[in-house]
Parts: sequence; C-alpha cells; structure tokens
Amino acid sequence: MAQSILHLADSRGKVNHGWLKSAHTFSFGSYHDPKRIHFGALRVLNDDHIAGGRGFGEHPHDNMEIVSIPLSGALKHKDSMQNEAVIRSGEIQVMSAGTGIYHMEFNDNEDIPTELLQIWIFPNKRNVEPRYDQINISYKENPNRLEQILSPDPEDEGVWIHQNAWFHIGAFEQGKGATYSLKAEGNGVYAFVIKGSVSVNGQLLNERDGYGIWDIDKLEIVVEKDAEILLMEVPMDI
Repeated sequence: MAQSILHLADSRGKVNHGWLKSAHTFSFGSYHDPKRIHFGALRVLNDDHIAGGRGFGEHPHDNMEIVSIPLSGALKHKDSMQNEAVIRSGEIQVMSAGTGIYHMEFNDNEDIPTELLQIWIFPNKRNVEPRYDQINISYKENPNRLEQILSPDPEDEGVWIHQNAWFHIGAFEQGKGATYSLKAEGNGVYAFVIKGSVSVNGQLLNERDGYGIWDIDKLEIVVEKDAEILLMEVPMDI
C-alpha cells in the first residue's frame, strides 16, 4: 500500500542572512526538525537565493553526493580538485565528495541574484575518489516530457552519482501530464514543484511544495497550471 509525506512550501525551515535566503525541506544548519531529517537517501533539499556577488566561502565535504540545479542566474565554482567553472540556469552540477573535498561557490553576477536547488544524497559507497561534473539540461526546450538528468550509470543520460537514484525534470503546459515508472524496487520518489501546480497520484501540489511517496510502482502526473517539476527517485532503506 502506498505511503506518502507532504511538505507544503510554507512548512519549510527558513533562514535569512541578508545575502542568502534559503528554505530547507529537511533539517539543515540552524533548522532542525526531528521529523524532517531525510527522505530515504535524500538528505538535503535547499531552495537558495543568493545576492549578487555573494556566496559560500571555502568549506569541506566528504562522503556525500552533492547536486546543484540553478533555476536562474549563475554560480562560480572552485574546488580543491582544481576545477573552476560557472554553472548557469539550464545546467546541472554534481560532486562526489568521497574521501573529502573543499570548494567555494559565489554568485557570478554582481547585481543579479542567483536561485538554485542544492541537493545532497547519501552515497552507497564511502571514501570514493572525489569527482566533479556538469552538463546542460534541455527540459525547457523540450516541454511536456520528463528528462532524465541523473542516474547511477555513467553511460546513461544525465550526470551520475554513487547511489541507486534517478532524477527527472520537466516543464509542462496546463492540461498535460506524464507517467513515471520507478526504476528500482525499494525506491521512493520525492516530487518537488519548482513552479505552477500539479497533481501527483491525486495529491495537489503548488509551487515549492514537496511530496514523498513510496511503496508504489508508478506516478501519474496531471498539470493543473503551467508547471516545472523535479522528481527524485531514491532508495528508502539506507
């Protein structure tokens, strides 16, 4: 029997540091809710708004798969692996922190805010060699379909991570929809509405709402209002 959890947008933990405004779906930093630690292997889902020219100074990570999806603007990245890049809206970035990395990220524009989703996934392999990648994603140019942007397979579509997880994203017009079939037994899906309104297996979701559902085989998505939606399929038993 299907099980689910609903996280409405206004229920998220909010922080405002002036240069950084963030909404945390799960416990992070100063926000702690013992009922909202993770959804299976999905540990962090932060909705960040970064002021022009500001950002995160050098800081460490280890044994975590870190995914960034800019929704608007651009972010400059530097890390201890000697990678230096700018990631923009229309791209996805992934880091396997593994044995340990240091990195910093700053808004690449002095006067335009950057909006991004920062996502952390627990890995299924510890102490791997750290790595970095970024690719273009074209979901806005190919509407009314789900585009795979992450998987466990380096040869598959999208970036890859050390976890039995798949991400899909899509931009849909009102009245359209899609069916999503889960890839692996024991996985669940966390749906996050970037904009608009959708119904997922009968549950109405509005902008920035999140909905986790498991013990299912597929999702039926119906678009109530022009929408963008991110589906994160992850193992539930970690």
